[in-house]
Order: sequence, then C-alpha cells, then structure tokens
Amino acid sequence: MSKKELSRELQSLYFPSPRAPVIVDVPAMTYFMVNGKGNPNRGREFPNAITALYGIGYTLKFSLKEEGRPFIIMPLEALWWTAGSSSFDSKRKSGWAWTAMLASPEKVRSSDFEKAVRQASAKKPDVHYNAVRMETWKEGRSAQILHIGPYAAEQPTIERLHAFLRAEGFRPRGKHHEIYLGDPRRSAPERLRTVVRQPVERA
Repeated sequence: MSKKELSRELQSLYFPSPRAPVIVDVPAMTYFMVNGKGNPNRGREFPNAITALYGIGYTLKFSLKEEGRPFIIMPLEALWWTAGSSSFDSKRKSGWAWTAMLASPEKVRSSDFEKAVRQASAKKPDVHYNAVRMETWKEGRSAQILHIGPYAAEQPTIERLHAFLRAEGFRPRGKHHEIYLGDPRRSAPERLRTVVRQPVERA
C-alpha cells in the first residue's frame, strides 16, 4: 500500500509524522478481525491469525479485480490490551490479549467477505479462516505518532505519546493500537515503521 492509493483523510491516519504526536479523529471503519491472546513472538496463534487475514485479503483482491472493483490490501493492524483489563502493560507480554486486523474498503460487502472465506477455506482447509470476522470499529478521537525502529524499542515512543496526551488535557480511553507499515521479513529492524495510536478522552 502506498500513500497515493489512499484518500487524504486516510493518509493522515496511516502516515503520521515521527516528529511529534498529533490528535486525529478516526471514523468508523470496517475491518477483518481475529482475536487472540499471549505473547505474539511465541507459539503460532498470532502468525496463524495473520495468515488467515491475508489469505482472505488476497482472495478478495483477486476476485474483486475480476469484477472491476479493485481492492487495496491495507497494512496489518492490532489492538493490544492486558487480559482482564482495558489498559496495556507493554512489558508483560504473556498477559497480552489482542485483535489482529486488516481495514476493508467500503466497496467490500459482507457477501464478498463470506464468499472469500469459503474460497480460501477450500484451498487451505488447515487455516482457521472461520475465526476471522468482518466488523465495524470506531475509535474516534485518538493521539498517534509514527515509530521508526524495532518493535522491541517502542516503549520510549509510547511514553512520549502518553506524555503528549496528558499535556493536552487527555487521558487514555480504549485499547492501544498499532499499524505496521513495514514488513519485518523484508526491512531491517531499524527501518520498520509503526503507527502507535491511543484513543483518548478529556481528563
């Protein structure tokens, strides 16, 4: 996905500056979503969720292209929180719960999604495509910043974001949100780009 493929509104949500946090209003958007829990770097649950999301995404891309409805594969996103709480302890990975997701263009109908799940499941029945759901999610007012570097080095960026929202008279609301613009299989860790977002409300 490139910046020029997105509307101006979405550009501000997916391509923020790394220089300073900003406040944005995130509209209701439709996503393909999978829930899970635990450290994403251990076990197969998180990688399997990613496989299922992209399997459905690319199935839709090819089928809708044939119908004259081009489909953009959006970057992987995830909501993170500590199980049993709406807050997020970035250091206690074993206690994490998460929702992995891909944003869906408005042109994708629920019938398109259901058809893609059936097609993908027929090709790879060992992948849990039925765990994926299509859902509308609205975050509303949020603070965000672009983190450049390894995922493991995000903590200072998160702290900077939270210091900013406190200084602006806000407090965290809802789940920690990350958008992964880089591909760790192709990019060096120091070149990875991640949007770090936190929904907020007035303190």
